[in-house]
Amino acid sequence: MSVAVLVPCFNEAITIGTVILQFREALPGATIHVYDNNSTDETIAIASVAGAIVRSVTRQGKGNVVRRMFADIDADVYVLVDGDATYHAGSVLGMISLLAGEGLDMVVGSRESEQLTAYRRGHRFGNRLLTGCVAWLFGREFTDILSGYRVFSRRFVKSFPALAEGFETETELTVHALGLRMPIAEVPTPYAARPEGSASKLSTYRDGWRILVTILRLFKSERPLVFFGMLASLFAITAIGVSVPLFYTYLDTGLVPRIPTAVLVTGMMLMAMGFLLCGLVLDTVTRGRQEMKRLAYLAVPPLRGD
Repeated sequence: MSVAVLVPCFNEAITIGTVILQFREALPGATIHVYDNNSTDETIAIASVAGAIVRSVTRQGKGNVVRRMFADIDADVYVLVDGDATYHAGSVLGMISLLAGEGLDMVVGSRESEQLTAYRRGHRFGNRLLTGCVAWLFGREFTDILSGYRVFSRRFVKSFPALAEGFETETELTVHALGLRMPIAEVPTPYAARPEGSASKLSTYRDGWRILVTILRLFKSERPLVFFGMLASLFAITAIGVSVPLFYTYLDTGLVPRIPTAVLVTGMMLMAMGFLLCGLVLDTVTRGRQEMKRLAYLAVPPLRGD
């Protein structure tokens, strides 16, 4: 069983050597691939000296790096981990054993840390908020959708479309697994503070907003009938509420004195019907796409535990 460790990094000269050393000790037979994303420090040189296979991706963004990694590398098991030395390399054997032993397609290392410096308060709150959104929209199977520490089967990697450009790629990975109802698991893993001199590349507000937009976009594309049905219900209920006084006035007088309001109600009901029709049509299209993704998934042989 071949194992590839994939390390996307940007300006991680302080930590990349430590990450390579830790994962080489934890997985002596694994191949370690470092994909540099326009670093301006000594990341590439240090990773090369440490013995990793180093490549560069010029299109900025973690999602672009993950897309290139998944396209380039062939293995039976893929370990995706950030190059900031915050994730526990000692947990990887248990994650791989769980993946292979249970025939899973993804195991997520949920972060556990008592150090506030390891997991800033804004990041904790944002993670809980975004994880709650995904749980409500797609299903409650994860507690940490933004973890950068994951183990995948070849089936998962080679059926993943990888459309995200930035840090929203973790959300896309999660929704891909939930959408195809893949066998998945989550295990708690220790999460450490970044070494002194190393800074997080994740912006709490900018990247948090992008991740939220990605969740809504995926909700629209993966569950269009529910998405447009909610919009249709909103317009229809509002139209009915606005039309009640008109209805009673008509029963009392036989007249419709507020013509603009009547026109507004009619337009809102037409909008509601239009949204519902969009949902029905796009739901058919989505089912076709899901069937194609499922066939692409099944075309890859399953992981063998030996």
